[in-house]
Amino acid sequence: MDVKEDNYRKRMGLGQDGNALMHLIIINAVLFVILKFVFVIYLLAGLRPEAYYNNVFSWFALPAGIERFLSRPWTLLTDMFADYRVFRFISNMFWLWCFGYILQDLTGNRKLIPIYIYGGLAGGIAFVTAHYLIPGLQAQVSSSALSGANPAIVAVAVATTTVAPDYRIFPMINGGIPLWVLTLIYILINFSSISYGDSSAYMANLAGAGMGFLFIYQMRRGRDWSAWMNRFFDWCNNLFDPDKKKNDKSGKDEFFYNVSGTQPYKKIPHITQKRIDDILDKINQQGYRFLTNEEKDILKRAAEEEDL
Repeated sequence: MDVKEDNYRKRMGLGQDGNALMHLIIINAVLFVILKFVFVIYLLAGLRPEAYYNNVFSWFALPAGIERFLSRPWTLLTDMFADYRVFRFISNMFWLWCFGYILQDLTGNRKLIPIYIYGGLAGGIAFVTAHYLIPGLQAQVSSSALSGANPAIVAVAVATTTVAPDYRIFPMINGGIPLWVLTLIYILINFSSISYGDSSAYMANLAGAGMGFLFIYQMRRGRDWSAWMNRFFDWCNNLFDPDKKKNDKSGKDEFFYNVSGTQPYKKIPHITQKRIDDILDKINQQGYRFLTNEEKDILKRAAEEEDL
C-alpha cells in the first residue's frame, strides 16, 4: 500500500463526516436504546413483557402474515434496524463494523448502505414467503415475526468477500488471514445461533447472502443498483439542508489536500486536470482497489509533483 491509498483510507475513518458505516451503527444503536428504554418503562409500570412486544415492538418487527404486514408495510424496512436481544445486537454491530469497514475500503463510501438495505429487504421477503411455502411454518404465520440485522449483515459480509476474497486481515499472522475465512466463521456463528427448526430465519439469511453476491455481480457488469438509492439520499440531504452550497469541497479536493498538505494539484506535462478528476471520482464511487496500474501511476506522479 502506498501513500495515495493510505491517505484515501484515512478519509474513510470512523469519525469522518458522511461515513456510511457510522450512520448505520448509530441508527441501529439509537433505535435499540429507545426500544429498551420503553421496555424498562413497561416493566416499572408493572406490565408484562408480552404487553411491550404486542403494543410497541410489533410495530417495528416484520410479521409473517400478509394481512398483518399490509397494515404496517414499513416493517419491511424497520425490522432490519430493530432488535430486542442485547447479545445479538452487540454481536451484529461488531460484525457490521468488521465487514463494513473493509467494504468501504474496497468500494468507496456509497455501497454499504444500499447493500445493507437490499440484504434486509431480500431477507424479509424470503421470511414471509417461507411461511407460505414451507408446510411446517404455515401454522406459525399469525405469531411469527422477523427482527434484527442478521440478513442485512450477511449481505454485507458476502458482498465484501465477493469483491476481494483474498483480502488479508491481521497481516502480522503469517502474512494475514484471507477474508473468506472470517466470512465462513461469521456465517457458521450466525446460523448456529438460529433457533432449532426456525427454517424461516435460515431462508432470510440465505436470501441476504444471495443479494450481497448478486449486487457485486451486477456492479462488475456495469449495473450499479446503488445509484438510484444514493441519488435519493442526496436529494433528502439537500432537502433538509437548503443552505448547503452546491459547490462544497468534493472528495477529490480533500484527496489533494491530504496528499500534499499544501495546495491543490497543479498541471504537469501529459497529465490533465480532467484526467485526475476522473480518477478521483472513480475512487470515490468504487474504491482505490479498482484503479488500473496506469491510474495509480498518474496519482503517484501528481502527488510527487505536489511535494516538490
